[in-house]
Amino acid sequence: MRIEEKERLLNESMEQFGDYVKKLIFTYVQDIHRTEDIVQEVFIKFYKSLDCFEGRSSLKTYLYRIAVNESKNYLKSWHYRKLELTAKVKCFHKRDSLEEDYIQKEHNQTIAKLVNELPIKYREVIWLYYYVELSVSEIAYVLKCSPNTVKTRLARGRRKAKISFEESDVINEH
Repeated sequence: MRIEEKERLLNESMEQFGDYVKKLIFTYVQDIHRTEDIVQEVFIKFYKSLDCFEGRSSLKTYLYRIAVNESKNYLKSWHYRKLELTAKVKCFHKRDSLEEDYIQKEHNQTIAKLVNELPIKYREVIWLYYYVELSVSEIAYVLKCSPNTVKTRLARGRRKAKISFEESDVINEH
């Protein structure tokens, strides 16, 4: 592949998928500074590996696979330590009042907190499915597992999140 073509693909991928890659990595490391470092590493590896890209998947899933691998490598490294959740879900809906805006923001923060408290194997599939909007087969490719494993983790993750949500509602009512 020519250098011009690689640079074009890199620039297009950074523009199209950069925010999603950043959010995906953040779900793993939960530290904005580390996330930014890993995002840079992901795009460097993506650029260097474009010659090896066989086209068996889309560039998007290929890039997400690199991001997942880099995130997991970081979590295995000595740099990693437990971090508290500080991410907030962005709300893209227009609301009529500040009160509705506040209620929606609180709801989104609760959901984000509950999802981020799930074990990583459930959190990653929920994030990829609902926030990044990958298909089950794309998630399977990214995570190097079978589609049935993805479906099982989605179901279990939803169930665990629902239980946590119901418990948090009970706690908030008392």
